Amino acid sequence: MTLDSHSVLLVTKDSKVSTLISAMLMAPVFETQVTGDFNEARRMCSERVFNIVIADYCDGEGVDFAVDVSDSLSTILLLTPQALFEEVSYRVEGNGILTINSPFDQFYFYNMIKVAIAVQYKVQILSSQTTKLKVKMEEIRLVNRAKMLLMQNLNMTEPEAHRYIEKEAMDRGLKKTAVAENVIKMYG
Repeated sequence: MTLDSHSVLLVTKDSKVSTLISAMLMAPVFETQVTGDFNEARRMCSERVFNIVIADYCDGEGVDFAVDVSDSLSTILLLTPQALFEEVSYRVEGNGILTINSPFDQFYFYNMIKVAIAVQYKVQILSSQTTKLKVKMEEIRLVNRAKMLLMQNLNMTEPEAHRYIEKEAMDRGLKKTAVAENVIKMYG
């Protein structure tokens, strides 16, 4: 999948909906997979992350599916009958699921896909930032643990332990985390 291609999973038992959406989401911009089996769709979502997941209401089965997969990084669109739109929308919006009236106007649907793509880009950026922050927090935790061990075992003050780790890293051409890991192996 290239940066300009978007993976889409469409889950519907309605062949008309499947045909219409598949015709709108054409390659090479969209890599679309279609299934009518919600259990198969759950399996597919557990094996890979789709940029966009579109689920049809299907007597409520689509709502359960959408909520089940809402903790993934996928942007989820739920096609909902107009008569149930408010109720379903209210139920799923807390899970970050976007609802679309069904049947839908093609222009409206296209605009919702554009919104889903924009949301997906934002999710990717936030996910990347979260990963970087987790790595940084782990580095800080590791260095702090090493400083505590130096303070306990070599009677260093906190600034002395900090300076020791920084100096060792510079002198040996290592990252502070590598020096911290060595200290933990030695004194932990």
